[in-house]
Amino acid sequence: MALPPAFTIFAKNNTMRATIQFVRNNLQPFYAPKEIDSFIQRIFAVLKNFSLSDMVLRSDVILSVDEVDEIMRITERLKKYEPIQYILGEIGFAGLRLRVNPSVLIPRPETEELVQWISDLENAPTTILDIGTGSGCIALALQKLFPQSRVSACDKYEEALAVASANNMLNNLNVRVFQADILNRKNFPADGKWEIVVSNPPYVLNEEKKQMHVNVLDYEPHSALFVPDEKPLLFYEAIADFAVARLLPCGKIYFEINEKQGSGILNLLKNRGFSDVEIRNDLQGKPRMARGVLKNK
Repeated sequence: MALPPAFTIFAKNNTMRATIQFVRNNLQPFYAPKEIDSFIQRIFAVLKNFSLSDMVLRSDVILSVDEVDEIMRITERLKKYEPIQYILGEIGFAGLRLRVNPSVLIPRPETEELVQWISDLENAPTTILDIGTGSGCIALALQKLFPQSRVSACDKYEEALAVASANNMLNNLNVRVFQADILNRKNFPADGKWEIVVSNPPYVLNEEKKQMHVNVLDYEPHSALFVPDEKPLLFYEAIADFAVARLLPCGKIYFEINEKQGSGILNLLKNRGFSDVEIRNDLQGKPRMARGVLKNK
């Protein structure tokens, strides 16, 4: 990428303070100040391993020409609303360091809340299956929380499985990763039984696209986001049916959900024999998680 003249002029004053100010000035028309500050902290954490206090105490440190060039290129990509997580190639999640790229969704705080909910309610489950694992964030976080559990993670897409497998190795965990499609149940172990089945499946309706920001629509994988308007619970139905057949006695199912589909998922789980069904709000007060127990086995 050829850099505009402004970059050449700026490179003559490449202290961290000047670099930060340049980033702020360039991103100001595109993002709110707090978001820009968040970007800056992420950039320096990844490129320089600097904490926030490092940035304050070492503001006069001189950056190399390569570092300045890289920060300028990141700034240009941010101006196109490319997600910072994809630009930097990583994100922190539940104490893990995860690689991410456009073949997987960027893990959200709501998903971390789902993991925390499972951690709060469960006590060393024997077996866990994460369906539609993407980056592997749920499965890997649960394996870290429950090191004695046998955790498996599946996804339909090879590209996603490559990311999940890389994150498994990066975090020195032992999640079993395999390819399977929940809509036709291919490649699931014939005799597999699990104490917990968990999933954050596609749940955004096509009609909701117009409400979404360009950084999601233009960069994140649509196959992991959207479901047909006429079948909003497509994946939940398939996963619940699978769970009825494959959960151990008194096994549990956990979902991340569309905030508009809470009552539908509540009824879906009850109609399939789950008890103690609960819809849980996230920290924003929105119904974003669901849980049920299969006691009739």
